[in-house]
Amino acid sequence: MTSTDNTLRGDAASTPDQRPIAIWLLAVAALVTIMVVVGGLTRLTESGLSITEWKPVTGAIPPLSADVWQQEFDKYRQIPQYQLVNKGMSLDEFKVIYWWEWAHRFLGRLIGLAFFVPFVWFLATGRLRGRLAWTCAGLFVLGGLQGFMGWYMVASGLTERVSVSQYRLAAHLGLAFIIFAALLWVALGILRQAAGAGERRWILWTGGLAALVYVQIVLGAFVAGLDAGMIYNTWPLMDGAFIPDRVYGVPLAAFEDHMTVQFNHRMVAYLIAIATVVFCWRVVAGGAPRDLRKAAMWFATAVVAQILFGIWTLLAVVPIWMGGVHQFGAVVVLGAAIYLLHIAVHGGNRAAVPA
Repeated sequence: MTSTDNTLRGDAASTPDQRPIAIWLLAVAALVTIMVVVGGLTRLTESGLSITEWKPVTGAIPPLSADVWQQEFDKYRQIPQYQLVNKGMSLDEFKVIYWWEWAHRFLGRLIGLAFFVPFVWFLATGRLRGRLAWTCAGLFVLGGLQGFMGWYMVASGLTERVSVSQYRLAAHLGLAFIIFAALLWVALGILRQAAGAGERRWILWTGGLAALVYVQIVLGAFVAGLDAGMIYNTWPLMDGAFIPDRVYGVPLAAFEDHMTVQFNHRMVAYLIAIATVVFCWRVVAGGAPRDLRKAAMWFATAVVAQILFGIWTLLAVVPIWMGGVHQFGAVVVLGAAIYLLHIAVHGGNRAAVPA
């Protein structure tokens, strides 16, 4: 054995195993996925305004007595949603929507602890250091920003509206998906033994697909924020035509008109489907690396499943459980896109070096 081999082995032995860090980040990403689904169900059950105050610490304790429950209900009865939509709601009915919102906020607190405690431990034990430590610190800051954004969204529906602002909902959901994608990207950087830089053409293609998926997710948030999925429940025609006459008929239609918002969501879905087919054909015909071809097929499968289920959800007028599954599908599609992009950027897995 040469002295160089001894040096390399010594360096490897002194480098902490970072796989536990990757597992931790993936676990947090899984919690974020649950958070996204519960958030979607909270929106679908119109529960998001049931807790009218933001108490980051004491709010973790739910009402424990009849008097406290009545106090929370009295606060809810002061906002427009109760007065204009849920007038006459019973205390028991209020408890149902309260528990949805409480669970959503509790998950946010749990994610914060699930990130912060291991983060401090990995720092203290020397496993987390250098650039990776700063990256994880940035992720923690994003998580804190997400908590603030959640309250900023809720506050928009407490005074003059009967629901939250679709703009703030889109920002809240969009940030959640950014956090999920970042967690997955950093974990993949640890777990995958990348062979090196990938080809520019595949990076552009996969980057474009990931961007399209993210745009579609944000458009879906506008659909949810306006309840735009509850109307025009036909496919492939919409209001009797593939391109309705009244689409884009008012100012800010792309963000405020129910028809246009749903139309945009449909059209981007078609665009993603076409781009995915073309990309998969180019990957196979262009002799792309095996890992990239496999990831492309998984991504295409996720896209097809999500589009078909989305159509079914629309035709069924968005039952709550189907809306939740569709939201989970968005996480799966974005996760597949991020994995595909990571392979394109960093190359396929490097073959193991014999001892």
